[in-house]
Amino acid sequence: MAANAAVQKVVEESLVTVAKAVEEQLDDEIAKLDMLDDDDLERLRERRLLQMKKQASQRQQWLAQGHGEYQEIFSEKEFFAVAKTSDRVICHFYRENWPCKVVDKHLNILTKQHLETKFVKMNAEKTPFLTEKLKIFMLPTLALVKKGKVVDYVVGFDELGGKDDFSTEELEDRLAKAGVIESPEGKPGRAYAPTAQSKRNVRQGSSSYQDNDSEGD
Repeated sequence: MAANAAVQKVVEESLVTVAKAVEEQLDDEIAKLDMLDDDDLERLRERRLLQMKKQASQRQQWLAQGHGEYQEIFSEKEFFAVAKTSDRVICHFYRENWPCKVVDKHLNILTKQHLETKFVKMNAEKTPFLTEKLKIFMLPTLALVKKGKVVDYVVGFDELGGKDDFSTEELEDRLAKAGVIESPEGKPGRAYAPTAQSKRNVRQGSSSYQDNDSEGD
């Protein structure tokens, strides 16, 4: 009983300390606002309005480019056009099997949450020339593109726990680490260093393409 009472006391003291810190922070913010005159407040308002207009304009531009929809493209020409017009692109190279359907499910969610990125898919079996150029040898593979260059790949499920029951948040975190989507709020992306392979330009490289069913049908 004495031990429980001691623990309870420590918890209560910790809560009081946190509450005081939050209160002091709020007091500081209120004090700063009290020190602003009408001109300062007007400048803050104008700056905020400008920021909101810029964000709205950027959003409209993304929507006009097809962001917010998970779309299928069908040719190398379309792939390069998308990579040229959108700064950040995630392209899912797929075939008709269960693992690829799992990835589709998650990308359908993320494309609506991350308007800053264009999400597309391509049937690898119907675009063998491009899959060879990008050295894609296993499906599903996500090619992560920034400013016209493939900076990284997510191949299969190995980086996502090795099973098909990974969460959308796990995939989201992986994509944020590569810088192809914005880091989710409250979960800053960790430092990321691309491998030598991931630095290839999307127009470089060629190898024989071989589908891989190691993830199962």
